[in-house]
Amino acid sequence: MTLLALGINHKTAAVEVREQVAFTPGQLESALTELKHLPSVREAAVLSTCNRTELYCVTEPDGEKTILDWLGRFHGLAVEQLTQCAYHYMDEAAAKHLMRVASGLDSMVLGEPQILGQIKDAYQQARSLKGLGGELERLFQHTFAVAKQVRTETGIGENPVSVAYAAVSLASRIFADFSRSRALLIGAGETIELVARHLREAGIQELIVANRTMERAERLAGEFGGKAITLGDIPQALERADIVIASTASPLPMLGKGMVERALKVRRRRPIFMVDIAVPRDIEPQVGELDDVFLYTVDDLQEVIEENRRHRQVAANQAEELIALGVEHWLHERRVRGAGDLIRRYREQGEALRKASEEQAIAQLARGEDPEKVIRRLTQQLTNKLLHGPTLRLREASGAERHDIIEAAETLLLDPAAPSQDSQ
Repeated sequence: MTLLALGINHKTAAVEVREQVAFTPGQLESALTELKHLPSVREAAVLSTCNRTELYCVTEPDGEKTILDWLGRFHGLAVEQLTQCAYHYMDEAAAKHLMRVASGLDSMVLGEPQILGQIKDAYQQARSLKGLGGELERLFQHTFAVAKQVRTETGIGENPVSVAYAAVSLASRIFADFSRSRALLIGAGETIELVARHLREAGIQELIVANRTMERAERLAGEFGGKAITLGDIPQALERADIVIASTASPLPMLGKGMVERALKVRRRRPIFMVDIAVPRDIEPQVGELDDVFLYTVDDLQEVIEENRRHRQVAANQAEELIALGVEHWLHERRVRGAGDLIRRYREQGEALRKASEEQAIAQLARGEDPEKVIRRLTQQLTNKLLHGPTLRLREASGAERHDIIEAAETLLLDPAAPSQDSQ
């Protein structure tokens, strides 16, 4: 059987294709059931996120085509369309791929931590639907251990590389103590939500969220213990705000030079740090000409982002080394397990020979035969029985010039530490 990882992700497929191939939560149960019942599939798990859909299967060596055909049928897509953007990895490469994904090395944002939780959810789902056998169970458990090691022993999760974090990072250079600062956030989209999260984690004293739709502003402000206002309330909020971060979809600026000047007079020239993340801009460029305003645009944030990305890349290189060791360990354990059945059958064979010889010796003792002779006969017969098969096959291998078998037999059968007959 072969370990297979097959899927598409943000690197190989456009969002339109990823949307079509993604499994909704309601589809996962039926998908796993169907996948597991394909004739070539023994074990299966499905990972489906906004950026990737991946199938992890234990399958027959030619099972890849069957699984790809099934994926196309399930989502109503031509297999030719899937083939153009799908990738697949086998055995060692499949294990390495899963470990890289779990460690955040294959993500759109290098080192992002959410993917590990999504993989754990996929594992639990597959386990609850009996999609896992010993092979995938051990692979996932080993992957979780490696991902944890990567997180704890490298800085892969540090130095965030999002625009939102870069904005807060710049603010911290001006306001050393956020617990004494107030922030005004203009907008209520995903970026502003991340900004609010970072500010709250940094201990900001007060958060004010201004948005065109009051309901969205209240939802976001409520999540982080802030206050919601309308766009019309911004002039008054500016008078109290030390930090202003704006990200709306407005085609026109939300803050003009005059509005900010009036706020600065009320603030008695206390400085305001501003970041305009929006494109088109939410803050008039002329605002940056004011003496007590520190205005940055999204382009200014790139320096912070690139610096953090460099730090993450160093950690990523360290993570790759840990993953290489993890794959090596997984392969070793897999090879050891691969010999388990042979070892079991070989021991059963030896045990059968021992038991037969033991029963024969006990019967001889019961008839009153000399115990010393019985023991000598027992050991001689048992030795002959154990060595007969290997000896016969070694002679056949030698006659056929199977030097590989002869060399393997020397490693397997001869114990260098065992005393030879000449030394006795």
